[in-house]
Amino acid sequence: MLKKVPHTYAIIVSVILFCAVLSWVVPAGEYERQVSDVNGVKRTVIVPGSFHRVEAAPQTWQVFSSLLNGFEKQAGIIAFLLIIGGAFQLLNSSKAIDVGILSFLRSSRRLERYRVIKAMGVERVVLVLVMVLFSLFGAVFGMSEETLAFVIILVPLAISMGYDSITGLCMVYVAAHVGFSGAVLNPFTIGIAQGISDLPLFSGFEYRLACWCILTCCLIVCVLRYAGRIKRNPARSPMYRADDYWRKRGEQADVRIEYKVLRRSVYVYFILLAALVVFSVCYPLTEFRIGSVGVNFCAVPAATLLFALSGWWGLKKSFHFFILVLLAFTIVFLIIGVLGYGWYLSEISALFLAMGVVSGYAAGQKTDEVIKLFQEGAKDMLSVAIVVALAGGIIQILQDGKVIDPILHALASGLHKAGKVTSVGVMYGIQTLINIIIPSGSAKAALTMPIMAPFSDVVGISRQATVMAYQFGDGFTNMITPTSPVLIGALGIARIPYDVWVKWFGKLLLLFILLGFLLLLPSVLLNLPGY
Repeated sequence: MLKKVPHTYAIIVSVILFCAVLSWVVPAGEYERQVSDVNGVKRTVIVPGSFHRVEAAPQTWQVFSSLLNGFEKQAGIIAFLLIIGGAFQLLNSSKAIDVGILSFLRSSRRLERYRVIKAMGVERVVLVLVMVLFSLFGAVFGMSEETLAFVIILVPLAISMGYDSITGLCMVYVAAHVGFSGAVLNPFTIGIAQGISDLPLFSGFEYRLACWCILTCCLIVCVLRYAGRIKRNPARSPMYRADDYWRKRGEQADVRIEYKVLRRSVYVYFILLAALVVFSVCYPLTEFRIGSVGVNFCAVPAATLLFALSGWWGLKKSFHFFILVLLAFTIVFLIIGVLGYGWYLSEISALFLAMGVVSGYAAGQKTDEVIKLFQEGAKDMLSVAIVVALAGGIIQILQDGKVIDPILHALASGLHKAGKVTSVGVMYGIQTLINIIIPSGSAKAALTMPIMAPFSDVVGISRQATVMAYQFGDGFTNMITPTSPVLIGALGIARIPYDVWVKWFGKLLLLFILLGFLLLLPSVLLNLPGY
């Protein structure tokens, strides 16, 4: 029987108390710091070799004030989390994502008319397309809890195609979390970690995109090999007998969703189009900078034209498809804003807030309903936001107690001669182990990145490499740790016992952990864009 894990709040408060004790034990010291211009962004960095001893500052009652200071220090990130939670609650309430995925599954069946695809096997094509879709969702906007709604759809689908419930779970839950691990634009992990590390938001996009492709391809190959064996001999599945439950249910009725065009959606479309036309006039050209090279492109007018066409197409089908268009163009304008105009947390928060509110109105909801749904989504993120604030209290105690720099100095002294590869490997291992106790990516970023980012300055590693070590360490073990409520929920819906899952997924997890380490090597050995 699994032991009950202490609540995250209890863990963090215990760490705060432990850090206060350290301020009495660890000899105080400091590095000199200076403001430097890195990739066009001003940030405070440690001056290597400047460590010196200072007067001790043991912490006592400051433990309580550190909690408030943590809220003040992380106020921007906390607001960002609450807004993101509320916005996606409004989006999810419209059932637009459900409609998009169900439409995708139905359309894939039409591929049988193509001889090449028929020869490859429509089932395999469906497996690949679904995994790519969910992996993309995980990489772009951090789909995690949302996968639970699709487990009950895709597990019976996998079994109806001759596979098993494990294959079905891999199609949706594992695919989304592999994408989450190789995140490209995920605001919950990459956005927060880079914000804390004083890095340009979503910088290093090119290499992270390559990592996502490699991780997703690896997953596809592994799942296709396993699914092929089960297709040839279903009895080889460890879930063969347990899957009788799904086989006996037979054909499952499609989720009944009423497809219709709402007058309010049409109003929203024309209001947004008018606003985008104004923006196109005000910002006819956007300069995208890749390193020292700048490229001018009419990004806003081009995006406006595409929105005009795709938005009208979506309206003609159903308001659900129009909301999917809104989501797609939120990502488009996020990319334009970050790469072309240097957007940061406040601008991106405003963009997602607008997406959520507009999605609510486009779905026909009244103002009171929009507010209520936004509050529900923000409330779901409140626990994570509090953890982020409490984690800020840890850093405050370490800084006020003059402890954090001696810790960095000791780590740097121990790892400096070991080389960059060993140092980034140790960071990766620490993040992987911490994730077993604290599976929340946002909370772990707030807890570890303020220490890891300056440590990377000391040992001569790019802060982007440190963010990637956090990213991989945060993502892979989410798919096996018993402290992850999403994993336990997904296994419960799929009716897969935890011990069966651990035995089956363990080898795949080791493969991904090893692959993650190999993908970290170029970030410290090569001169990559944004690194």
